[in-house]
Amino acid sequence: MKKLFIGLAMAATMVAGTNAFAQAQKPCIVLVHGAFADASSWSGVINILRKDGYVVIAAANPLRGVKSDGQYVGSLVGSLKEPVVLVGHSYGGSVITEAANDHPNIKALVYVSAFVPATGESAADLAGKFPGGTLGPSLAPPVALSDGGKDLYILQDKFHAQFAADVTAAQAALMAATQRPITEAALNEKSGKAAWQTLPSWHIYGSADKNIPPEAMAFMAKRANAKDVKVVKGASHVVMVSHAEEVARLIEEAAAAK
Repeated sequence: MKKLFIGLAMAATMVAGTNAFAQAQKPCIVLVHGAFADASSWSGVINILRKDGYVVIAAANPLRGVKSDGQYVGSLVGSLKEPVVLVGHSYGGSVITEAANDHPNIKALVYVSAFVPATGESAADLAGKFPGGTLGPSLAPPVALSDGGKDLYILQDKFHAQFAADVTAAQAALMAATQRPITEAALNEKSGKAAWQTLPSWHIYGSADKNIPPEAMAFMAKRANAKDVKVVKGASHVVMVSHAEEVARLIEEAAAAK
């Protein structure tokens, strides 16, 4: 009986070690929020990914400029030893496109209702490329900064309809009050080298997005030769909040791809 117990204990230890090794091999998921949001916008997605055994980091995107924000996120990615799936929402798509360059541990890019700029394109260029975006009239008067720049916010009374129409009014009000501003210059800054030209990408967006026209996101996904594209019917710009399950599953698909 003693030998049997020891044998079972050893087998259990080997299985546990195998499971730990398998989990350690999973890539780290780095989430990058966009303009008018913060890292908490990923909360639902994070809960699902963590439950499924992924290590997740929701980066604090400075929202100051494509190059500087890309360098900031790139420094975080560069500090990680394991493979990384880099995920960007909205303007965060421009940031991950910049941040992924020269970091060989990045295995995939996931664009969530995001800009996917080519070299020399800005978020403003892409937003105006197709009809349907209504962000401009929803913006508050710019806030002048000491360096001569301008910070942009969405008017709180227009935030729900413009940015997050498919979440509750109470949740949208909280998101509006805690929104982080982006500089006007960041939205107009031209993108550098496009990392999606050499890295595989996955894309998901809502059919009712009012910040980035769905037609624009379809164009960008096709141009990037996306491995998979999910269009969530009726979803707003914050598809990761209203449809966290769908977003998390696409991220996991990218993480599991060979």
